[in-house]
Amino acid sequence: MTEAAVVRNKKKLEGKVVIITGGASGIGEATARLFAHHSPRMIVIADVQDQKGQDVAISIGPHICSYVHCDVTDELQVKSMVDWTVKNYGGLDVMFSNAGIINPNQTILELDLSAFDRLMGINARGMATCVKHAGKAMVDGGVKGSIVCMGSLAGSIGSQRSLDYCMSKHAVLGLMRSASVQLGKYGIRVNCVSPSGLATPLTCTNYGTDTEGVEKMFSSFSSLKGGVVLKVNHVADAVLFLASDDSAFVTGHNLAVDGGFRPSC
Repeated sequence: MTEAAVVRNKKKLEGKVVIITGGASGIGEATARLFAHHSPRMIVIADVQDQKGQDVAISIGPHICSYVHCDVTDELQVKSMVDWTVKNYGGLDVMFSNAGIINPNQTILELDLSAFDRLMGINARGMATCVKHAGKAMVDGGVKGSIVCMGSLAGSIGSQRSLDYCMSKHAVLGLMRSASVQLGKYGIRVNCVSPSGLATPLTCTNYGTDTEGVEKMFSSFSSLKGGVVLKVNHVADAVLFLASDDSAFVTGHNLAVDGGFRPSC
C-alpha cells in the first residue's frame, strides 16, 4: 500500500459530524474511539451515563469529541441533541443510533409488561425517534448522510428468552428498511449492523457473568472457529464501513457480524 493510500485509509470520516447514541460504553464507546482515528470534525456522544460519557469524550479529546445527555425515550431530548449538534458543528453527516437495553429473562408466559414497555421505549421507539430527527436534520441541511442502526442477530431469529428484545430488534429491521426507502430520494443511506452476542458491560451484567463467560456462551454457536471471538471492535469496524463513503451505494442493508451463527453448532 502506498503512503497516499494509507493516509486516505485513515480519513474515512474526514470533516464529518457524527452522533453516537449509547456512546458512553460498550459498542458505542468502541465506535467513538475508532471514528476518532478517521479525521471527523466532531463526534457527539449521547447517553444517560453522564460521568462515563464525559470521561470517554475527555479521553478521546475535546477538540474532536463532546458529550451531551440524552434519553432517547424523550423526543424533545433527541430533537434538542440533534439541533444542538447542528448549531454547534454546522450539520450532521452520520448518526449511529446505538442506545439499547436487554431483558434476558423475558418469556411469553412470564412477560413483565412494565419491563417490556421500558425496553420497547428505548430499543424501538427511541431508535425511530433518532432516525426521524437525524433524517430531518440531513434533509434540511442538504446532507447526503448515513444513518446506522444497531440491530442484532435476534432481529432475524426467534429466541428462547429475551422476548421483548427479540421483538424490538425485529422492529429495528422494519424501521431501517422503510426509512431507507423514504430517505433514499434525498441521498440519505440507512443501514443496520447486526452482531451476535458479545461481551459488553450491559450483557455481562444481564447474564450475570464476566467477559470470558459471555464469550464462551456465544462463541459456541459460531461456525467461525480457530479462537476467533466476537469483540466490540469487530462491530465498530462494520459501523465505520456503513458510516463512510466505502459503502456509498449501500442502503437498506442488514450487515450481520455473527461469525456464521448456527444454533446447532
